Amino acid sequence: MSGTRKSAVIVSIAVMGSRVLGLVREIVFISLFGAGKFYDAYLGAFKIPNLFRDLFAEGALSTAFTSVFTKKLEKEGERSAWDLANLVLTLLLLGMGILCLGGIFFSPGIVAITNPGFHNVPGKFELTVQLTQILFPFIVFVSLAALVMGMLNAKMIFGIPSSASSAFNFVSIIAGVFFAYLFEPQEKIFNPHFTEKGLIGVAFGVLLGGLAQLVVQLPTLWRLGFRFHFRWDWNHPGLREVWFLMIPSVIAGSAVQVNVMVNGIFASHIDGGLSWLNCAFRLVQFPIGLFGVAIATATLPAVARQQARNDLVAFGVTLRESLRFMFFLTIPAAIGLAFFAPRIVELIYQHGQFHAEDTLQTSFALQAYTLGLVGYSGIKVLTPCFYALDLPKIPLNVSLIAIGINLLLNTLTVYVLHLGHVGLALSTGSLAMMNFLQLFFAMKSRLNLGSIGSWTIHLSKIFLASILAILIAHYSLQQLTSFFDFQGSYQGVQSVIEIAILIFIASISYLTFGWLLKMEEMTTFVGLLKRKRSRK
Repeated sequence: MSGTRKSAVIVSIAVMGSRVLGLVREIVFISLFGAGKFYDAYLGAFKIPNLFRDLFAEGALSTAFTSVFTKKLEKEGERSAWDLANLVLTLLLLGMGILCLGGIFFSPGIVAITNPGFHNVPGKFELTVQLTQILFPFIVFVSLAALVMGMLNAKMIFGIPSSASSAFNFVSIIAGVFFAYLFEPQEKIFNPHFTEKGLIGVAFGVLLGGLAQLVVQLPTLWRLGFRFHFRWDWNHPGLREVWFLMIPSVIAGSAVQVNVMVNGIFASHIDGGLSWLNCAFRLVQFPIGLFGVAIATATLPAVARQQARNDLVAFGVTLRESLRFMFFLTIPAAIGLAFFAPRIVELIYQHGQFHAEDTLQTSFALQAYTLGLVGYSGIKVLTPCFYALDLPKIPLNVSLIAIGINLLLNTLTVYVLHLGHVGLALSTGSLAMMNFLQLFFAMKSRLNLGSIGSWTIHLSKIFLASILAILIAHYSLQQLTSFFDFQGSYQGVQSVIEIAILIFIASISYLTFGWLLKMEEMTTFVGLLKRKRSRK
């Protein structure tokens, strides 16, 4: 197994824990408030600082900084790289601090623009403004955390930074629930009915979670020898290189955030729409984070080093291997989620204030979102590679084109086809696949990523193995269901057992068909197991 794949496995394990905790956080919060006014308000408020975080911290700045920082380490050594890090951290503290204060002051106007439909429900707009003011400092904590993560990844340390979001989720759950009960005590602890006060408590808990995401990474960075001090050097060549990569990325990221904002504007007119879409997309994000983000995180430092050595052949091999591995993992995940969506949503979300109708609407959205699961993961892998090649304008152009396409698709699916929130999910998934294909062929024209014929064969094998595995899992579950007939409160146990059986049988079947079809990923994996066994 190559170094990139080993790193991807390490990140996958860490990300899996984080995604599980993130899903638990989602389940806990929505079971307390249900899909509607209160949870919509929380999502509308949390979305706003998230837009800036995705744009500057975990998007443009993080990608540009990691690429330049890695090159500094490779060519000039640690001292030069640490100097650049101090300079960027100083600017980040200043910039995000000003942005945070401005966001708090202008929260009413920001909420009015991003969630205009909230005015239709009494009190929903005002609650969202209050939550936004509480959550805006979140962007400072997670922006710093993202930059620290970039430094650790450049030093080929993946486990700790990938686990940092687990700290965010864990602290958010514990502190959020604690403050909810503290701010709004309940007569029935295990069957609460929270309102505005409880939701404000949750917001403070999430804010503490953002701080935890930064703090858990600092000891590792300290042991590597980094010491922070304020530095001002506006003419630093490394900083100019970061700006060169970052500015087109900010514009490209702005285009992505415009799409997010447009989707939110459409969804704000559907009471419960934001909640249903968020729950569905959370399930799609699980494999994206587990596979797409993990592979992208492991790929970027490797290709940045290869580009620094001007070894484009190795660059192409690494990227091709990463994309093949991404397809191998995400295509069966997408098909499985689409096929078993109602069963999965019912098991995970239908608790407390989340009812059967919410399950149905969330399932429809999940099935629509799965269309873009592979596309999202592929974009995560491809986009940083363009920055490593100093070609930031290509993702920029793709993102700008996507604004018009997204608006057109949303208008078509919502107002012409009358698909409601499902139409928004369908538009999002379709757009992700379009963007990925544009990026793939743009990269293919510059690097040897393999022939169309080889890709067709590879993808055909994956689709065949995935469909056969899902059908076998479905048939097997039907035969085994008679063994489980729990009643009353124990029906939840039956659902857990059934989902576990589905995942186990589908996974084993897929791996078996992958071996029979002689997929490269399976032969490599089996070869690794044989070598380990022989050494033992």
